[in-house]
Amino acid sequence: MIADPASRNVVWHEATITRSDRERLNGHRGVILWFTGLSGSGKSTLAHAVEAQLFERGCRTFVLDGDNVRHGLCADLGFSDRDRQENIRRIGEVAKLFTEAGVITLAAFVSPFRADRDRVRALVADGEYIEVYCQASLDVCEQRDVKGLYAKARAGQIPEFTGISSPYEAPEAAELKIDTGSRSLDDCVAQVLNYLVQQGIISASDRG
Repeated sequence: MIADPASRNVVWHEATITRSDRERLNGHRGVILWFTGLSGSGKSTLAHAVEAQLFERGCRTFVLDGDNVRHGLCADLGFSDRDRQENIRRIGEVAKLFTEAGVITLAAFVSPFRADRDRVRALVADGEYIEVYCQASLDVCEQRDVKGLYAKARAGQIPEFTGISSPYEAPEAAELKIDTGSRSLDDCVAQVLNYLVQQGIISASDRG
């Protein structure tokens, strides 16, 4: 929550349909799966693959993807430290709204700074923010370079690029640390799904 919001004279309106009502209808809890890692580490690929499996199980899901939100919600932001912080703040608030709707939200963002990720964690209750560290070395990410971004960054065409000219602060206590640099996509998906079952977020007996 912003300490000194610009919007004043506003009053919170309590919903008629509660979060518990929605989760009961959905058949699972609403949580945030926050995929973080370097560009090219496989965040979006893994998030969408996990969503596909959850969808087959009958779960309510939505993926918030770093590039996609910058086409609309965050189109006014650049990549300075300040803009990155605001980008993650906005996404965190959107993800929180989805959890209130009982949705499993899969957010795939480089989100390079721990403090920004911790602020998102603080928006929801314990156990509702699940940090998924997509671990792949810089060498592996550069070898993939599916968007050609590292080559441009090395050539000085992209300033403030995470891993090259801007730092990435790796998670120190992520709920899930997945070796996306060497493990198969199927193995990575299974690791996430197994965690969700173990934590009672989804049922092992969900259809699919």
